[in-house]
Amino acid sequence: MTMSDPAYFTRYENLAFERTDDGVLTMRFHTNGGSVTFTGQTHEDLPRALEDISLDTDNTALILTGTGDAFMDQIDGDSLGEIFKPVVWEKIRREGLAVLQRLLSLPIPVIGVANGPATVHSEYLLLTDIHIASDRATYGDFPHPAFGITAGDGLQVVWEEIAGPARAKWLLWTGETIDAATAERWGVVNEVVAHDRAYDRGVELARTLAAKPALYRSLQKQTLNQRLLRRIVEGVPFGMALEGLTAADLAYQR
Repeated sequence: MTMSDPAYFTRYENLAFERTDDGVLTMRFHTNGGSVTFTGQTHEDLPRALEDISLDTDNTALILTGTGDAFMDQIDGDSLGEIFKPVVWEKIRREGLAVLQRLLSLPIPVIGVANGPATVHSEYLLLTDIHIASDRATYGDFPHPAFGITAGDGLQVVWEEIAGPARAKWLLWTGETIDAATAERWGVVNEVVAHDRAYDRGVELARTLAAKPALYRSLQKQTLNQRLLRRIVEGVPFGMALEGLTAADLAYQR
């Protein structure tokens, strides 16, 4: 961190930031400098970080990516707390909705770079404005089938909207994964590139979009994300309420 970097660059345990001279911000998920294990703290920090990014007028574009050879494929379920309790789940529900809304509402273009498996919160990548995948990337939903709770936290809305209902149902029912080539064929990914070129391609695209006028960037963002934002607001609060019921049912059965 330099003297000119904003305070939020070092504020969050699982988020690392760097920014180019022309304002292209990279936000990397990480745990101790390696591939991230998603935790309750990550869940709490992410909406706050996105708000920080939104308010920082020095940012001209955002690259969202992971660290090492995975975008996100590990989660510490216990760290989310006693999710079967309504007051705990309501906090998670609030945070989960805020992340998706804020990703779509940032006043700058967002480039998603899947640097490897995205089997936890793959919807974050699908909500970006342009989505680049390493040829080693895979997509799916690991946590919900593993934990035995419904996928109501945005996956159901975003995958249905981007890939279509039949593909979304198959992916979320079966717990199977798809590779980057299949994701591109499904219309989920814009480009698949060699693994060691994925981030650089994201930077190229981000710098191209960052060079456009600020008002254009902000209003184009609103124009192109209006429908998806509406779907998120309509579907995620209900979906997360149902997800919370299945979490409570698991606790009841123990």
